[in-house]
Amino acid sequence: MSVFSDLLLFLGRIFISQIFVIAGFSKLVDFHGALSTMTTAGVPYAEIMLVIAIVVELGGGLLLLFGWLTRLGALMLIVFVVLATYYFHSFWSFEAANKINQIYHFTKNVTIVGGLIYVLVIGSGRFGLDHLFRKKQ
Repeated sequence: MSVFSDLLLFLGRIFISQIFVIAGFSKLVDFHGALSTMTTAGVPYAEIMLVIAIVVELGGGLLLLFGWLTRLGALMLIVFVVLATYYFHSFWSFEAANKINQIYHFTKNVTIVGGLIYVLVIGSGRFGLDHLFRKKQ
């Protein structure tokens, strides 16, 4: 793979990871607000699931950002996005006024999963800690 391709993979990881790092940090600093949102959405064991969401979003997002255990981070985030999409953007259960907005969020999340699948298959590329550690072995 060329240096340019690896640079694009690095930029892609930055762009994908930022949504998770920001969302995880937001949940951490407004724990009670996030808990209220999750409870209202009917998430079972909301408090435990919120802690897991923070760990997965921050942890998986940072793994992706730094390219360390990149495939594990991508897999964690894929599972997270699928579950979050089911609980928060199940457009089929919304009234007409909110359905279009939920379809938008649903398809955005499907797109994010698509990008994460690419990361899962390709890995971090040259500009990630995975590559650095693999070189030393």
